[in-house]
Amino acid sequence: MHGPVEIRFDVASALIRGKRELQEDALASDFPVGSDFGFVVLSDGMGGHEAGDVASNIVVTEVFSELKLQSVDTQKAFANITSILANAARSANLCLREHTQANPATAGMGATLIAPVLMKNKLFWISIGDSPLYLFRDKELSRLNQDHSLAPQIDFMVKSGLLSESVGRDHPDRSCLTSALLGEDIPHIDCPEEPFKLRPGDIVIAASDGLQFLSDSLIQQTLADEPEADSLQITRSLLGEITKLDDPHQDNVSFAVVKVIDQSVGQPIRKSANAVPGVVGGPERLSKCKVGHKSGPRVAAGALSFFGRLRFLPSGLMR
Repeated sequence: MHGPVEIRFDVASALIRGKRELQEDALASDFPVGSDFGFVVLSDGMGGHEAGDVASNIVVTEVFSELKLQSVDTQKAFANITSILANAARSANLCLREHTQANPATAGMGATLIAPVLMKNKLFWISIGDSPLYLFRDKELSRLNQDHSLAPQIDFMVKSGLLSESVGRDHPDRSCLTSALLGEDIPHIDCPEEPFKLRPGDIVIAASDGLQFLSDSLIQQTLADEPEADSLQITRSLLGEITKLDDPHQDNVSFAVVKVIDQSVGQPIRKSANAVPGVVGGPERLSKCKVGHKSGPRVAAGALSFFGRLRFLPSGLMR
């Protein structure tokens, strides 16, 4: 008979500029040595040369710092995690407001937020914006968090026959956000009180929408083709698919791959290389955090990026 499940996490992350001139994504993760607790904080900045990178870095810094501080006492953090996440997001939003008030030239900057927190077999998260949180289980990929953009409404119109599939796929308002961190009231926050229950073998991916240049079916097939791959191998494979796609409009891409491991049955984590050759648009940043190895905050962030000022639309916010 097997003993009790001992959940551990195998984690890797990457950030690339894609075909953009500048980098507006920011990413940090922390999975302490031998711990069954860890978290990822990812933000996709908006505002272009007016400081989209500043916005994403403010959000990641504020939320990461709060989670790191609270994780000193994991028992207490577990009991209050949704409040901690919500307060961290509001604090980051306040910092954005204070920054734009002190620096009027950055008015209009903002950022998305996706921050999954893993505690043993429980997954909590806070999500604001359109950055996806994926689960790969039993060879199927699904999205766990809400999409705060017009894409779901447009997809519904396609399914209802109101729009053709081609029009819906290329609709100019697909990226129009219905919620984001802008230093103002936050219209929608996805932060479930009840955790999602994880199983050994599950793969959780927190990403910016740049990863969605790959279709869900292609991401699913890439993961299904390598059932024994560790997190770094998965990261390399996904970046490889982006390279093969060679989309001239490829957005910034950042994501963290978390593979759930049952250490009680000696589930292996292979040693992997530390770099990914041939990444689109380089330079890339990639980090690896493995069970039983020294780990700490993994931070990746870059310089400015994107097209320009945020456009305010009646239906949302266009990046």
